[in-house]
Amino acid sequence: MRVAVLDVGSNSAHLQVVDDSLDPVFRLKAPTLLAESVTPDGALTPDAVERLVAAVARTVAASREQAVAELIPLATATIRDATNNAEIRRRVRDACGVELRSMSGEDEARVTFLAVRRYLGPAAGRLLLLDIGGMSMEVAAGAGDRPDVAVSLPIGAGRLTRQFLPHHPATRDAVDAVRQRVRDALRDVPRLAGPDLVVGTSKTFKQLARVAGDGRRLTRRKLRTWVPRLARMTPKERAQLPGVAASRARQLLAGAVIAEAAMDVLGVPALKVCPWALREGLLLRRLTELSAPHQRSRQDGGWPG
Repeated sequence: MRVAVLDVGSNSAHLQVVDDSLDPVFRLKAPTLLAESVTPDGALTPDAVERLVAAVARTVAASREQAVAELIPLATATIRDATNNAEIRRRVRDACGVELRSMSGEDEARVTFLAVRRYLGPAAGRLLLLDIGGMSMEVAAGAGDRPDVAVSLPIGAGRLTRQFLPHHPATRDAVDAVRQRVRDALRDVPRLAGPDLVVGTSKTFKQLARVAGDGRRLTRRKLRTWVPRLARMTPKERAQLPGVAASRARQLLAGAVIAEAAMDVLGVPALKVCPWALREGLLLRRLTELSAPHQRSRQDGGWPG
């Protein structure tokens, strides 16, 4: 049986289809480019809504062509927090025949943590997870499948680009403003005993690991040297770096500053990049539920509703 998750985020609508062993059989990304298309009152602009509906329509059509038995359509923070959220959901429902669901940021952190734990296994010990999205950053930590701490903070790369980095190349003052915003947001995150392993997920960490690391590991020292270099670049120049998509080049600087500041505040000298994240966590949990429906549980985070 094929199950799919449709992750509608700030940069793309990402369809991932798997079989019952979680092996991917099909992927499709359709651009949304929402992060910098938010009005001062928090609504997505009309053009952004049109892009979103078109992207969802394209990916939903592909899921039907792939004979998907169940589709999980998830709207992440950009849509969840939009002040015209109800209109967006109605437009998608009318045009595409699907109801976008959402989870709280804390539940997204829990489900992503589950995916990372399953990917790395129990031998990885206590994990600290950092996940930088377009509108928010999730932090989770714990020793089992369920984290002891799971928080979501409004310091995503797209959000902080829009708020603090209107011009590229960027000034030192603008970069410092992003760094201070991240430090302030992380001030009240609970501190736990030192983790055995720190893990970064999300496209932001994958790109940073390609640019400033070896693709699998990222150090705070190397990241610190790259922040001023990225600040001196235009988005077009950043897009020439290895692994950097043109659609994400503008917010790469904010992503680097968020990652560097978070690693500094949390005392993380280096982290490992994990390829599994929220989508895999949702699929893992749903396949488990389908294989044992009489044991259905929400202990790994609320099902999108």
